[in-house]
This record gives sequence, C-alpha cells and structure tokens, in this order.
Amino acid sequence: MTAVRSLLFNLYFYGLTTVMAVAGLPLLLGPRGWVAGWRDLWVRLSLAGLAAIAGLRHQVTGGDRLAAGPLLVAAQHQSAWETLALHSLVDDPALVLKRELYRIPLFGLYLAKTGMAAIDRGGGAGALKRMVADAGRLAGSGRPILIFPQGTRVAPGQAAPYHPGVYAVYKALGLPCLPVALNSGYFWGRTAFTKRAGVITLACLEPIPPGLDRKAFMALLQERLEGAAAGLDADARRQLATGREDTGEA
Repeated sequence: MTAVRSLLFNLYFYGLTTVMAVAGLPLLLGPRGWVAGWRDLWVRLSLAGLAAIAGLRHQVTGGDRLAAGPLLVAAQHQSAWETLALHSLVDDPALVLKRELYRIPLFGLYLAKTGMAAIDRGGGAGALKRMVADAGRLAGSGRPILIFPQGTRVAPGQAAPYHPGVYAVYKALGLPCLPVALNSGYFWGRTAFTKRAGVITLACLEPIPPGLDRKAFMALLQERLEGAAAGLDADARRQLATGREDTGEA
C-alpha cells in the first residue's frame, strides 16, 4: 500500500509542478508578489495532496515563535518536505540556497523572481560576502531569512558539520535566530521515492538572541537542534513501527 500511495503522490506532485510551472510563466512578467502567490498556491496544493494521497501530515510545536517580519530561521534539512512546509509556515521567506538551482529549467526562473540569497559554493569568500549582502537586503525589505546551517540534506542519525555561513548571516543581520528541528527524513527520505504515512513534527525551539560571538552562537545552535533530535527521532520510529504492525509489513 505504501508503494502504491507513493507512486500516486509522485505522479500528482510532479504533474502539478509541471502544469503550474508552465501555466504561471506569464506571471514572471508581473510584480514579484504575483509569483510569490503562485508559489504559495503550489505549496498548499502539494501539502494537501501529500496528506490526502500518501497520508503524510505534520504538526508544529512552538509555532508562536514564528513572528512576522525579519527573523533568521535556521532549520534542519532532511528532505524536500521542509522546503515546502516552511514556505507555508513562514511568511514569504527568502531562502539561502546554492546558485546552481537557478539553472534548473523553469524552476530557476521562479526562484530568481521571488528573490533569494544565492551563494556560489565554489566562489570562496567573495561569494559568501555577496550572499550575506543579499540576505541583508532581503531582511531589510521585511522578509524572514531561511537557512539550512548544514548546507545540504542530512539523513536522520547522520552527522554533518554546521557551516560558518549561518554565523555570517546571523552577525550581519543582527536578528534573533530561530532554530527549527524536524523528523521529516523518516517519512520522506533524502532522495527517496517512498513517502510513508505519519505525522512529521516541526519544532520551533527557543530563539537565540542577537549579538553572540561565533563560538557561542554555533555551539548553542547545534546544541538546540541536536538536543531536540532525540525526542523527534524516537517519535518517528514509534510511528513507523506501529504502522508496520498495523499493516502487517515486515
């Protein structure tokens, strides 16, 4: 059953994405808000399909910490799911992303139009400075900044370093940093076809105040994210074990 539901959702998701990417091309000629609204509709329809077809929903704890306006959100990155969900939870975020994503046909046009802080990962210190400047400009327009501090998707239980770029953005913006932990990788794997039914938890943790030095900030960010992981991982494993028992899967 999981395989069938995963297949149906993938057909729905990629079909929806293709249709909306083509149908929305005229919006690229208008103001940024048109494209941002089209993106938000795509996100809502994608998450609704994920719940209805694959049985995969989510819950948010500490959601009251997602204040409107400028904020640095530093989230764990386990799958493509959070890039969707965080756009539905954070008001018009500007994502720190790798510049090569702009080269994806159609998709890259929408990324560029909505306004993101892109970094050329082979560009050295100059590329980092340009990304930080872009993030500052976007935060100055009132948008939250969303960054994945490990720089790539990391499967649950695996370790990956926290990159210094997150501190560079934190220092330059002078804003509180909201750590966000999650367990999406158990249900929607890093590169997995399978989408497992269950409830993903996205936890908004205690914000880190501005003004800390690099060592203190990086230690506190990692402590809060990794500290929350144990409970979230245990909940995901419990759900998956219960699901196998209920369905008779081995």
